[in-house]
Amino acid sequence: MTLRARLALLYTAIVVGILLLLGVAVYLSVSVSLTNEIEQNLRTSAARVLPLVYVSDQGELSVNVTPDLEFATDTFVQVWDREGILRANSANIRNLTQPLDPSSLSAGKPLSSDVLLKTETDEIHLRVLTVPLVLGDRPIGAIQVGASLAIVDATQKSLVIVLIIGTLIAILIAGLASWISTRQALAPLEDVTETALQITRADDLSRRIPYTGPPNDEIGQLILAFNQTLGRLENLFNTQRRFLADVGHELRTPLTVIKGNVDLMRMMKELDAEAIESIESEVERMTRLVGDLLLLSQAESGKLPLHLQVIELDTLLIEVLGQMRVIAKDKVTLELGEMDQVQVCADKDKLKQVFVNLVQNAIHYTPRGGRVVVSLRKSDHQALVSVSDNGPGISPQDLPYIFERFYRGEKSRTRSKDGKGFGLGLSIAYWIVKNHEGSIEVDSKLGEGTTFFVHLPISLARCSEEPPLISG
Repeated sequence: MTLRARLALLYTAIVVGILLLLGVAVYLSVSVSLTNEIEQNLRTSAARVLPLVYVSDQGELSVNVTPDLEFATDTFVQVWDREGILRANSANIRNLTQPLDPSSLSAGKPLSSDVLLKTETDEIHLRVLTVPLVLGDRPIGAIQVGASLAIVDATQKSLVIVLIIGTLIAILIAGLASWISTRQALAPLEDVTETALQITRADDLSRRIPYTGPPNDEIGQLILAFNQTLGRLENLFNTQRRFLADVGHELRTPLTVIKGNVDLMRMMKELDAEAIESIESEVERMTRLVGDLLLLSQAESGKLPLHLQVIELDTLLIEVLGQMRVIAKDKVTLELGEMDQVQVCADKDKLKQVFVNLVQNAIHYTPRGGRVVVSLRKSDHQALVSVSDNGPGISPQDLPYIFERFYRGEKSRTRSKDGKGFGLGLSIAYWIVKNHEGSIEVDSKLGEGTTFFVHLPISLARCSEEPPLISG
């Protein structure tokens, strides 16, 4: 059974239950109201008869019937003595010699009951009130007043028919309305199913589910979450494809070089020192690539092992700058800008890798005669390290992607001149800083230069805890 059918049945069942409860309440209310009204009329009639009953000088029960004592045509009165002899009755039952309710004649207190009185021609449904007559402590007879319940029975019968017909009509309307409403409410789910099937058949994650209803209802939130999931999946698949293509490209060149050198030595049937050196260089290149990928994978998963210790950040930066002067040579000028004394809790080797990468990139992209400045200062309980250059800058189109692995602003997949670049450095730097609970930002303008900012928390509390693993 479909969800739509189950919901329609549920709504219809709820409506049926409510109507049944309402019908029973109305039926009982009307029945009790009519019965109480008849009961009140019976007590009034009995009260009118009671003053007319007396005991004669001979000790017999008698009734003084006056001409103005009249009752409704559906009200019947009998007066019985203690011997069971009928002493008086109303004009509308002159021929009735049996008690209206034989079982109640000997009752010691007023008693009301429903009886089915059988006459020679018909059966009458009566409500009978029996009032015992007592002289002192001695019973002398009873008054029985009855009223026809025909109007009550007819009303109850008509009410039952109306309630049944009304309930059936309400069930039909409720079932139809719930079927239509659930169909309209669940229609977007059919779009979700159809879109999911189309994505499965066509492998097209760019599709999205259209929705024109309220965005904050349950269906709207579901479709929004589904579309967001599709977007993330699309990004993940695109990243995976790009990653495989980039890795394949980076590995293809060294493998080609290795294979060419091996074929050359096979043809020469002797070892060639230059070929072996070339093979070793390419093996080292692939080893670095695999190492960088493993490091990046650990960092992205939050499982990067960090050997935390208190380090002097200014001392570390001066050390990095000293090493980078060998690479810069006379191409660019390395300068030490503002330098505050700051202690941080960090992994010295990992953090050094970040700053080496940033300074090396600045040297690589700064033209001859340019300048690279490294600064350190405290800012809002954080250490702020900046690496600035006056190179050509980064295009605004490239800025959002520079921390992605294998991304290169020049869109070139050729190897760098030194044979060491893979496009992983900034991505590794980003994740190392993030695992240190810091952040890295970039500010660049074309033709003016680029500045990288690294924010690190100054708190040393983590070093006292010495956690074996830092989660991202």
